[in-house]
Amino acid sequence: MIDDRFLAENASLQRPPLQFYFDFSSPYSYIASEWVEAVAARHGRRVQWHAILLGATFQVAELKPPIMHPLKGDYSVRDFERSARFAGLPYARPPAFPIPTQFAARVFWWLHDQDPDRAVAWAHAGLRAYFTRGVLLHEPDALRQLLADSGIDAAAAEAAWNDPTWKLKLKTENEAAIAAGVFGAPFFFVDGEPFWGNDRQAQIDRWLASGPFKGLA
Repeated sequence: MIDDRFLAENASLQRPPLQFYFDFSSPYSYIASEWVEAVAARHGRRVQWHAILLGATFQVAELKPPIMHPLKGDYSVRDFERSARFAGLPYARPPAFPIPTQFAARVFWWLHDQDPDRAVAWAHAGLRAYFTRGVLLHEPDALRQLLADSGIDAAAAEAAWNDPTWKLKLKTENEAAIAAGVFGAPFFFVDGEPFWGNDRQAQIDRWLASGPFKGLA
């Protein structure tokens, strides 16, 4: 006989996953990556991770990294660190920022094809390494060492990030993200509803709990 608990757990698995788009060079993606799984799990949801390149979305949206804006740049650098502290996370300004992240992102999709959980573990490893220890993910030597330290075959990963198959995969994922309306990171979709930014955590939590917000009568 199937009990009510089993039915409830099985029903939660049928709910659409929360879609999470991130870039390995995005401080707010780093912060969001540390809470997104817990928020989703609290409401019986899974998370589907998408490594993208912000440069591709910025080009279409005619945007540029926040630190490249007059006045806003200094504030953004301050806010990166303050937001991490607010979240209780370690943070150290990387020695180079922003950086190209196509190698790390291609490795993510290569791992995702084998085991999505390993890809997520790599995403955590890469984001934490860059934003807490300044590991420069665009430098092959540093990336190979981090991969090895993370229990990933560095030589196979390097072959993957140079493989046209994974170059095309990342390009396709970028195009799909843009087509869906993604213009920054972190970016989320909850049952088709878009949310942009680490500061949307409370809204996402409430939406997952009760659905679309109701206006005042």
